[in-house]
Amino acid sequence: MPKLRTRYRCTDCHAEAPRWTGRCPDCGAWNSIVEDACAEGGTPPVAVTALGDVAQSASAPRPTGIGELDRVLGGGLVAGSVTLLGGEPGIGKSTLLLQALASIAARGHRALLVSAEESAHQVRLRAERLHAAPPSLWLASETDLARVLAAIGEVAPDVVVVDSIQTVYDATLGSGPGSVVQVQACAQALVDLAKQRDVSVVLVGHVTKDGSLAGPRALEHLVDTVLSFEGERHHALRLLRALKHRFGPTGELGLFEMGELGLEGVPDPSGLFLGDRQAGAPGCVVVPAMEGQRPLLVELQALVVPGTKLPQPRRSAQGLDAGRLSLLAAVLDRRAGISVTGADVYASAVGGVRIVEPAADLGVALALASSVTDTVIADDLVACGEIGLAGEVRHVAHLSRRLAEAGRLGFRRAVVPASAPDGPAGLQLLRVSTLVDALRVVGISAS
Repeated sequence: MPKLRTRYRCTDCHAEAPRWTGRCPDCGAWNSIVEDACAEGGTPPVAVTALGDVAQSASAPRPTGIGELDRVLGGGLVAGSVTLLGGEPGIGKSTLLLQALASIAARGHRALLVSAEESAHQVRLRAERLHAAPPSLWLASETDLARVLAAIGEVAPDVVVVDSIQTVYDATLGSGPGSVVQVQACAQALVDLAKQRDVSVVLVGHVTKDGSLAGPRALEHLVDTVLSFEGERHHALRLLRALKHRFGPTGELGLFEMGELGLEGVPDPSGLFLGDRQAGAPGCVVVPAMEGQRPLLVELQALVVPGTKLPQPRRSAQGLDAGRLSLLAAVLDRRAGISVTGADVYASAVGGVRIVEPAADLGVALALASSVTDTVIADDLVACGEIGLAGEVRHVAHLSRRLAEAGRLGFRRAVVPASAPDGPAGLQLLRVSTLVDALRVVGISAS
C-alpha cells in the first residue's frame, strides 16, 4: 500500500493549504479547510484491457440468502463491489450483516467479519442467539487498518464486513479514528483491495442526528452501493433502501421484522400494515403506495382538533411530507370549502413507513375532510391520486399494480383519477376529476 501523507485543502475551491486555518486564503470561504490524504511517490504502470475482453460473469451477483436484502441489492453482492450500510445505533445493522454472513458461509463461501466496535466475545454471544455461527465464518476483532488488511489476506474471503469504518484507523496518519482523513483513507484502501481481489466488501457507517451518513461526502462516492437501514425504535418493522446502486435500480424496498431470532423478511407487508386496523373510525383512509416495484397498502390517519390554544396552529406529519400536508389543507379550504384554519392538524402513516409520493395526496385530503366533518369513510375503499393547486385529481404511475394489490387484499372500491386504466375484476373504480367529486363519492359534503 502506498505511503500516505496528510494535506489540507478547501472544499469550495479545492486549493491546498500548508496547515488548517479557519478561512481559505484563496477564495475566502470560512470553515472550508479539511484534512485530506494523498499518496507519495510515482504512479505505477496502468493495466489497460479491451472492453470486449472483460468477462461478464464477474459482475453476476452472489445471493446472500436473505431474501429482502437480495431484493434491494438486485440479486446479491457483486464480486469486487463495496457496499456502505448506514443506520441509527441499535437499528439492527450488525444483526442483519451477521445473519447475511452466516447464510453466505453456510452456502460454501468464505466470509470474514471485522468487528472494530465489539469484542469477539460479544459477537459470539450474538451469533449463538441468532444461530449464525457456521465453521466457514471467520472473525477478526481489529481496528488497525494494516492488521485488517493482513487478516483479509490470510483468510482470503469471498465477502468481508467491516463494522464500522469510522472506528478503523491507519497508524501512518496523524489524525485520530473517525476523522475525515482517516475515514476516507481507510475506505479507499478497502475499495482498492476489493477491486484487486474481487472481494465483496460491506462497510458499516455511522449516521448523524438528522439521519445522514457521518463522515466525508466522498465516502459515498467511493463505494458502489449505499444502503440505508431505517425504522422506529418502538416498532418491530425495519426498512432497507438503496440510495445508490451501480449494479441495479435504487427504488427497491426491503422490509424486515425484528424477532427473537433476529431479523426476518416480511412476506406480506400490506397485511402487516393493515393488521390492527380499526373499522368505522373517522379520519382513516387506505392508500396503495409504491416502494420501488412493490405495491404497499398503508393506512393514513388524520386528526383535526379545532380551537387551538397555540399562537400558531400545529401541523404534525408522521411518515408524511409536512409541506405537502399544509398544501393539501390549503386546497381543501380554497377549493372544497373545508377549512382547518385555527385547528391543530395531525397526520400519520401507520406502521412506521414513510409515504412522500404525490399519489398519497388524495388519501391525505380525504382523511383530513373525514376528520373535520366526523364522517366515516367505508372500510372497503382505497384512494389514490395526485391533487393539484386547482383541486384537480391527476394520474399517478403504476396505478394498475396498486389496484391489483388492493383487489388481492379484498378491497371492493377505489377512488381514482378519471384517466385511470381499468382495474382488476371485483374492484369498482370510482373515477373523479376534482377533489370535490372525490369528497362526494365517499359521502362527505363540501360547501
